[in-house]
Amino acid sequence: MKNKNLLQFPKDFIWGSSTSSYQVEANIKNSDWSQFKQAGKACNHNNLYEQDFDLMEELNLDAYRFSTEWSCIEPEPGDFVQEEIDHYKNKLQKLKDRGMTTMVTLHHFTSPVWLDDMGNWINSDSVDYFSRYAMKMFEELDELVDFWTTINEPGVYAFESYYEANWPPHKSSIIDVMRVTRNQIKAHKRVYDQFKTENSDTTVGLASNNQYIEPYSNSILDKFSSKLVDYFTNSFFLDRIDNHLDFIGLNYYFHNKIKFPFEIRNDNDMTTDLGWEIYPEGIYHVLRQLKQYDLPIYITENGLADKEDELREDFIKKHLYWVHRALEDGVDINGYFHWSLLDNFEWAEGYDPRFGLIEMDYDTQERIVRESAKEYAKIAKKNKLEL
Repeated sequence: MKNKNLLQFPKDFIWGSSTSSYQVEANIKNSDWSQFKQAGKACNHNNLYEQDFDLMEELNLDAYRFSTEWSCIEPEPGDFVQEEIDHYKNKLQKLKDRGMTTMVTLHHFTSPVWLDDMGNWINSDSVDYFSRYAMKMFEELDELVDFWTTINEPGVYAFESYYEANWPPHKSSIIDVMRVTRNQIKAHKRVYDQFKTENSDTTVGLASNNQYIEPYSNSILDKFSSKLVDYFTNSFFLDRIDNHLDFIGLNYYFHNKIKFPFEIRNDNDMTTDLGWEIYPEGIYHVLRQLKQYDLPIYITENGLADKEDELREDFIKKHLYWVHRALEDGVDINGYFHWSLLDNFEWAEGYDPRFGLIEMDYDTQERIVRESAKEYAKIAKKNKLEL
């Protein structure tokens, strides 16, 4: 990568960024997360989104992925708040007025309090409740949505919430993990069928956090462990819904070397502010793995916590280099959404991690475009990567 060259991306490749509702919107009070850890005014994105869209235009971005907040839209079972729905409708219309591609996620880790009181995704009725909410969103918004993403990172959600107990509802049971996974598989498939019945042309996918997993050594035990981790991390959910997908959304953050039985032993030559290993080549291997599903792929998240903005430019360019390598190998990749548009509430870690292309001053709500974002803007404008 020392020799400078230009890597051309496909003509219709889309360049965007992603957010989720609870992480950027202000004063969400009816979700399971708000009972655990309040995000407060966050980025006040629900009131300042037009300002943020202006900044996206300045950065030459032509696509935006965001989530609708179920807890605000349906604060009580069956009670849909039209004002909240109209908020997202207006938001989508403003994006379309700017000629931007829209991708809407229906569940990005947060659920209404009332569902949490019923057992959340452990409860098999969650399938009915989620599909009802999803259909309401479809009826109201479909004409403004280019891509629907049903569930964000189901494997991460199940692991953090029902095994590690780091996230609401703070359970720790492998049985609960299995129940949640089963119900989310059913929910995705039902929503897919419902949407396609209403509009066969609508495009429905899932955002999956796939990791590049490899054995720590050449030992049989390390190889066995890594294959097991790879299967349950990367394939288990997708294998069960692959005939209910129009595209796959890839969220790539992690590379893990597995030592028997399930110990992570990474080199960690370079890490983010959260201590996550930076391993750009991993996205190439993950994309090659996803090729087996013979579906269009959109990189729906890829980013890092980098408060001083020292690593982000290099991070973006090196990951895009490996994305381009996968394209050359025939992987059907159609777009890249950087995580995140704005610094935001990073779940259990709160506001310290800084993932944004745009820096947030949370006290004043001032937005400051980072230098790395300007470099990303050049790539998006030219549809080329210069190395």
